[in-house]
Amino acid sequence: MTIRRLVLIFAVLVAAYQLGIRGGWIPGVSHSSRPNSEVATPASPESSEPRAGSDDPLADAYRRHLSNVRVEASGLVSRVLPDDNEGSRHQRFIVRTPSGHTVLIAHNIDLAPRVDALRAGDPISFSGEYEWNDRGGVVHWTHHDPSGRHPAGWLKHDGRVYQ
Repeated sequence: MTIRRLVLIFAVLVAAYQLGIRGGWIPGVSHSSRPNSEVATPASPESSEPRAGSDDPLADAYRRHLSNVRVEASGLVSRVLPDDNEGSRHQRFIVRTPSGHTVLIAHNIDLAPRVDALRAGDPISFSGEYEWNDRGGVVHWTHHDPSGRHPAGWLKHDGRVYQ
């Protein structure tokens, strides 16, 4: 097989993959108009379990160094951190997903209620926007957006939804 033929096959595969993303043919991934953004694991705040058969969207985004990624996942609180009180106030805690990936949740408590009874070991589900960093990443926008520019995120803890 010639190099020209191999390059052509590679180009066709890349084009097919890109079409699959834009056309919604690849589960868990959809095209967005924002650069470097994807959508992963659709669910609702009423569902506390990640979608059956799906990979961990956080671990995937971390591996690929992605930011501006909509994620919905569940895990156990591994550590509750002090609030960040600079600028908008954020409740902060670390969640470990079933795959073992850890992520910092930064929940804006100026726009949404605080999860008061949150303790290490508690199960929690969340929806928000993932931002990559070398420590596992951060999920923010776990609340409504008063200006309507971001999709509403949420936290679910002990049967209650925080938005």
